[in-house]
Formats: sequence, C-alpha cells, structure tokens
Amino acid sequence: MTEKKRLVYITRRERFNAAHKLYNPNWTPEENEAFFGKCSNKYFHGHNFELYVTIKGYAKPETGMVMDLKKLKRIIKETITEPLDHRNLNEDIDWLKGSMPSIENIIVAIWDRLNPLIEDGELHSLKLIETENNFVEYFGE
Repeated sequence: MTEKKRLVYITRRERFNAAHKLYNPNWTPEENEAFFGKCSNKYFHGHNFELYVTIKGYAKPETGMVMDLKKLKRIIKETITEPLDHRNLNEDIDWLKGSMPSIENIIVAIWDRLNPLIEDGELHSLKLIETENNFVEYFGE
C-alpha cells in the first residue's frame, strides 16, 4: 500500500525593527495629518515588525521536510530582515523607494523579493504584523 502525499504548510517567523512615515507629497501637511494622523509625523515613527513566511508543499521522503527551515531562515534574513532592520523604510531601502511604505506595500515588495528564492515547496503566504492590532496578509494575488 502506498502512502498518500499530504500537502502541508510550514511557517517561519522573523522580526525586524524599522521606521517609516506615511505622507503623500501631493497633499498639504494638513491633509496628511487628517488622513494619516500620527503616522505622518515629519520625524517618522517606528515599529517592531513580525514577519511570518508560510511555505506549502509535500514533505520529501528522504528528509521528512518540505523545506529545510535553516535555509528558509537564511533566505529571509539575507533578503528581508537584515536589509530592513533598524532602517528608515522611506529613505534607506531602494526596493521601497517611490512607494508609500504602508504595510500593504511593504508586504507585496517582500513577496516579490522572496518568491523567486523559494526552491523547495511554494511560497503560500506572508503575514506582517505592525502593531498588536494591525497586520496584513498576502497570498501573491
């Protein structure tokens, strides 16, 4: 009797700290304050972000794993958390320049950087927590 393959989802959590400002240069300071509130502070503000990266696939018979989590950790750290940690997302990150660094735009940019690097399994979803009350999820759609 052959064993049925089962699709599994495995998640790695990483953290980084970064500052950003939500500010539309086409609006007046008053319009920015009215829409973005404290997030439009000219001196920026920071968050302790948590990033959850979920890979889906079938465990390989020889390892019992979809993907080696040490490899996933290295990819996330080198590609995402080290470049973003203790940085200004508006000014320091080339791959975020020209976009409003909202958590919605940040997570899409993270997906675009990570997705081509996942060779084992498939990138299923990302979850980015900005505060205990605010987070975003993205499924590559």
